[in-house]
Amino acid sequence: MMADLKTKYPSTSSVDLTITLTALATNAAGVFLAGRESTAVDNSTDLDLDHLLSGVITVGSVAPTVSRSINIYAYAPISVASGTPTYPDVLDGTDSAETMTSANVMNSALRFVASITIDATASRAYNFAPVSIASLFGGVLPRFWGVFVAHDTAQNLTGGTLSYERIQGQTV
Repeated sequence: MMADLKTKYPSTSSVDLTITLTALATNAAGVFLAGRESTAVDNSTDLDLDHLLSGVITVGSVAPTVSRSINIYAYAPISVASGTPTYPDVLDGTDSAETMTSANVMNSALRFVASITIDATASRAYNFAPVSIASLFGGVLPRFWGVFVAHDTAQNLTGGTLSYERIQGQTV
């Protein structure tokens, strides 16, 4: 008799990413190279099957430019030698301001998660729906992963929280 594999949500199922979005400066219109990377998530102990990333990001207290965007990208190491990840381009796996080398480098190194189109309302909080991190990387959750957030709203962001829900498997 074969066991059924079912989804399991562990008791600590929702975890906030370490990323400082307060005062994140804007890029020029249509440019998303300068932004903030999160501290990488280390899944080598929990061995989760997937993480569902979602969050809320708040625009500045001065009205932003209508129809501009806040973009969220995911990153993973390009190699993990002896348990130590090496990240693409300028990323280092820590909560820090970064400027990607070029749009072509960024688009080849990162995976697009979501784009939030904003309106001209100051201090508005924008949510984005859960996205499977494993689905961005060929259906397998990387051992280490993080996010990069960049925007062109013409105003600094005032904050936000990005979190992920842990997904595990169980046999029944």
